Amino acid sequence: MVESLGFYPGVFWSPLLSATEFFGGILIAIGLFTRPASFAAMIVLLVTVYFHGIVTGEGLGGAEKSILWAAIFFFFAIRGSNAQSLDAKIGKQI
Repeated sequence: MVESLGFYPGVFWSPLLSATEFFGGILIAIGLFTRPASFAAMIVLLVTVYFHGIVTGEGLGGAEKSILWAAIFFFFAIRGSNAQSLDAKIGKQI
């Protein structure tokens, strides 16, 4: 499917996108490496907005959730995690 969007080779990009969404979500939820994981998730969502709205020509009408989640991940990428996160317990703010 990703090859139809112009991402070649699909064997490389499909697992990369899946791992970014799955493991990035877990890392954000537990507060470990919050900034890099949020930045990666935000990039994935902005790419979906780009392809949905511009490449396919459907407009941004169906991309509200992707835009909303990209903004939320942008907030976490800038702010980082809070005092109850694993980053704070370990003593790192990456």
